[in-house]
Amino acid sequence: MEELTQHEERIMRIFWRNERALIRDVLAELPEPKPPYTTLASSIKLLERKGFLGHKPYGTTHEYFPLITQGEYSKKSISRMVNHFFEGSVGNLLSFMVKEKDLSKKEIEEIQKLIDTYESSKK
Repeated sequence: MEELTQHEERIMRIFWRNERALIRDVLAELPEPKPPYTTLASSIKLLERKGFLGHKPYGTTHEYFPLITQGEYSKKSISRMVNHFFEGSVGNLLSFMVKEKDLSKKEIEEIQKLIDTYESSKK
């Protein structure tokens, strides 16, 4: 799965939220300054070529829909980030988050609960 640009991710978030949309629907949801319609249409066609979107034609109009869920994309993106920046180690990622992002005690406790729940489910 290819990595998306920020612009492409913004477009995909609209599709993930709405499930189906026409180009004009996506354009209406984008923040100012809005891209020209033709630029957005090109971006959507590129997302289709990359395998992120499919479409259903209605005459000359196309309704687009996501072919991959936001969860699937997030999982691949996080895996890519861990492999690229943290030598494939989730422990390195967590260490970075604790040190650099100044996690609160509550956030650390929530992470510990997730770990405990995961470990007990494996037994």
